[in-house]
Amino acid sequence: MFEIIRAENLADKIYLYEVKTRRVSEKCLPGQFVIVRTDERGERIPLTICDYDREKETVTLVVQTIGAGTERMKHLKAGDGFMDIVGPLGLPSELCLEENLEETKKKKIVFIAGGLGTAPVYPQVKWLHEHGVDADVIMGSRTKDLLFYIDEMKSVAGNVYVTTDDGTYGFHGMGTDQLKALYAEGKTYDHCVAIGPMIMMKFVCLLTKELGIHTIVSMNPIMVDGTGMCGACRLVVNNEVKFACVDGPEFDGHLVDFDGAMKRMAQYKTEEGRALLKEQEGDTHSGHCAADE
Repeated sequence: MFEIIRAENLADKIYLYEVKTRRVSEKCLPGQFVIVRTDERGERIPLTICDYDREKETVTLVVQTIGAGTERMKHLKAGDGFMDIVGPLGLPSELCLEENLEETKKKKIVFIAGGLGTAPVYPQVKWLHEHGVDADVIMGSRTKDLLFYIDEMKSVAGNVYVTTDDGTYGFHGMGTDQLKALYAEGKTYDHCVAIGPMIMMKFVCLLTKELGIHTIVSMNPIMVDGTGMCGACRLVVNNEVKFACVDGPEFDGHLVDFDGAMKRMAQYKTEEGRALLKEQEGDTHSGHCAADE
């Protein structure tokens, strides 16, 4: 078992777990992820590494309850543990590689984090700050209750702009609206990293293409094994088939076929919904849903 050192409810349906795992903590870099299982019944859940501490031998994971597996996960507390943690998986962010540091220092960088995308954005911004690069960050969510890590982000970013779709906190609008407003004020960037829901990343890329900003996205399709063998995370980039778990998760956003990727993800939703119902209803679940009939 991999012991949970700290468990915290960050926001509505969003939970943080700091987990003891020496092998992952000593090797991981910003941009990478792990796959966890809570128990023998648990599904394999890919989670971005939100932070890591090599001295404490821990990694920090942030989870949003969506399906049956994450619904079980939310009940874990300090002293409990995960049955499996596999990682680090995927390629690290190119911005956070020592060999690219001198080129990175020349860039004017903005991160756009949508919803849970704040979790994978934070370690990249933190790494850059520690290496003398202060990037700007636009943090967006649907509403105030879903925001988290605002203070942590402010401690490592150049400027932090917080937005909510409903105007309950910060700038009233989406991340793209905030970026337009910054450009109207005379701000400019030459490099953008957008991480969040696919539809949000698609519209960020449409805007940044107009503005001439090179844009990287972190793709988050369904994954199973994390090694490129299952094919669940298949996507098309620049008319070539790629697998997010081994070729990514980061890709040139202006080359990603977002419509195709979102169509593939939609195919999994019905089964995921039935699994969640079964978990919530327990022994009272009938064993099938209307969709099965």
